[in-house]
Amino acid sequence: MTRNAPRAQKESLKTRWLSGMLAVILLACLVPCALDVNLKTVRYTVKSDKIAAPVKICVIADLHSSYYGAGQSDLIKAIHGQNPDIIVFTGDICDNHIPHDGTRALLEAVAGEYPCFYVAGNHEFWSFEMDNIREIFASYGVVILRGDCETVEINGNLIDICGLDDPDCDWYEPGGIPYAVQFDMLENAADGGNFTILLAHRPERIGEYSGHGFDLVLSGHAHGGQWRLPGIINGVYAPDQGFFPRYAGGRYSFGGTEMIVSRGLSMKIKRPPRIFNPPELVIVMVTPIDR
Repeated sequence: MTRNAPRAQKESLKTRWLSGMLAVILLACLVPCALDVNLKTVRYTVKSDKIAAPVKICVIADLHSSYYGAGQSDLIKAIHGQNPDIIVFTGDICDNHIPHDGTRALLEAVAGEYPCFYVAGNHEFWSFEMDNIREIFASYGVVILRGDCETVEINGNLIDICGLDDPDCDWYEPGGIPYAVQFDMLENAADGGNFTILLAHRPERIGEYSGHGFDLVLSGHAHGGQWRLPGIINGVYAPDQGFFPRYAGGRYSFGGTEMIVSRGLSMKIKRPPRIFNPPELVIVMVTPIDR
């Protein structure tokens, strides 16, 4: 036994060395993939008997005025490549710490090309610049929704697009329209028989939204849970949901209401890095049931 001990020790050392090398190789292979921040286009299809012809919706969420290429060239190219019928901005397009130049560059390129609709997010209210931010969006012809709806005709369909300010409006814009008032204004919004969309920044309030009969809710805010293990953990932490958020990103069904949560476009330097959670441009195709 004593004579064989050095050999056993060598075999053990060799096994540990090989295991260590494999771990290093695996980590080297995974890290570039895990930290990939290249823009990804994610597509969903929602079917409805209220739709006669397909409608393509582009969802911009949580940009935080981040740049994608010079003058937003990469993001603009991605949007034009999808040729959406409308663009919706679901909050935190501007930021409370970053100049609004990235937002202006995007709006300059796309707002004149597509009908655009906007609701405010929490960071926009935290900036104490909501009047200025609304003025920016309005100057490019973007429809700003604050407890109201716009009926638009798209490819022969009548669609009601409704929106809510982020609930932090109550704390950071005392002279604005209270969140509860906005919500009450939408109480009967889905009663007209048209396909009805709600733009609302926070997905964790789906219990409120789904009780009002909206066909589709589009949200952001969760940033995809920041860190993911695809197929195992959908997100590690999200604002206002805490650890292992239920609505980090993706598609969720609630009876007659579908909710799609964008993982967002934020590339803020001060945030923890996105892991297995690339920024995404969301495209939602709303089609007739027989498609």
